[in-house]
Amino acid sequence: MTEFLDIFRTITNVLKNPSGLVSIIFDVLIIAFLVYKLLSYTKGTRANEVLKGVGLLFVLSILGRLFGLNTITWVLDGVLSSGTIFVILFILFTPELRRVLERLGSGTKRIGRKILADDIERQAMVQDLQRTILRLSRRRVGMLLVFEQKTGLEDIAATGTRLDAVLSGALIENIFEPKTPLHDGAVVVRNTTVVAAACLLPLSDDPKVARELGTRHRAAIGCSAASDCIVLVVSEETGAISVAREGKLIRYLDEKALSSVLEGILLNKGSILPWARIHSERKGKEDGNRGK
Repeated sequence: MTEFLDIFRTITNVLKNPSGLVSIIFDVLIIAFLVYKLLSYTKGTRANEVLKGVGLLFVLSILGRLFGLNTITWVLDGVLSSGTIFVILFILFTPELRRVLERLGSGTKRIGRKILADDIERQAMVQDLQRTILRLSRRRVGMLLVFEQKTGLEDIAATGTRLDAVLSGALIENIFEPKTPLHDGAVVVRNTTVVAAACLLPLSDDPKVARELGTRHRAAIGCSAASDCIVLVVSEETGAISVAREGKLIRYLDEKALSSVLEGILLNKGSILPWARIHSERKGKEDGNRGK
């Protein structure tokens, strides 16, 4: 009972002094952040499980005080306040603790390096995908690549085979290789992850769509009209590369146009359709009526 009265008095005093309440909240948030980082940095190691055990002892000690469990409180206070347990932890988990302290100390630098590394990695991904798509185009291998934007495409991904793999040119080329189990259908990409393959897309029923366009292009138009996704298509008949967005299809993308589209998707560089239209006009005029 005395413990509850002490807690009540503490709360009353804090409410009378708002600045003290802010200090307490700030103090708790800092401790919570440090504990979270400590657990996340040691995740998957033996130290993580031991730290959870130590945290449980602290919780039991607090509960013992609240409910007047004097014997349990005395034992736990003796264990936690003696410092013995922390010496044992330090000896057993010196490598893990050293890694945690190193990561905490280099946090800011690491974040900056991560941002730079992410940009470099995405630029390399753009070039890798560009080479792969151009190779599929030369070989006239059909491709339907859907890039999710703000509107989720989980319902479409559910119609295919779940992959959740890192996006790469080799993976895309392997998926669309003819006569392989996943080549028929669309691939859904979320950020830099291939979510699913062999997915079914809604077909466009717009009467204005050219009759010469096949199912693959109609699916690209239909999907891009139903959401804000961006769809890249390689024609199996002609090898022509196209991009669909907002229900509009731009065909005959050349190498430069394809690079612009991929950079717009993966690097967020500018608007996609104007670049694609400008760079594809010349190739479209040269190709004339090349078919699908």
